[in-house]
Amino acid sequence: QVQLVESGGGLVQAGGSLRLSCAASGRTFSSYAMGWFRQAPGKEREFVAAISGSGGRTYYADSVKGRFTISRDNAKNTLYLQMNTLKPEDTAVYYCAAHRGLISGNYYLVYDYDYWGQGTQVTVSS
Repeated sequence: QVQLVESGGGLVQAGGSLRLSCAASGRTFSSYAMGWFRQAPGKEREFVAAISGSGGRTYYADSVKGRFTISRDNAKNTLYLQMNTLKPEDTAVYYCAAHRGLISGNYYLVYDYDYWGQGTQVTVSS
């Protein structure tokens, strides 16, 4: 089992940057593919980015491609999301999620993930 704790959210002006972190418990972090999702008020949870266990493969939603970067440090059991050039429409609660095993073709689907963090709020003002 994996426990996930996000941090790094906050209030930022449009055009600014934030880096989210997700600390994972356990000794098998590298055996999990990881993802970031977000949920805005009144909307469904949506895919943001995903990364394979080794970090060698990454995937992004079109809406964040070129602005956000997902990465991981397996020695520190930590997942990151560097968010640059933030826009008001990026405002949401951001969640990290873990998928047991190799990254699958369904990496963009909520149900593909086995464990979730509690979320961290990101608010981008215009």
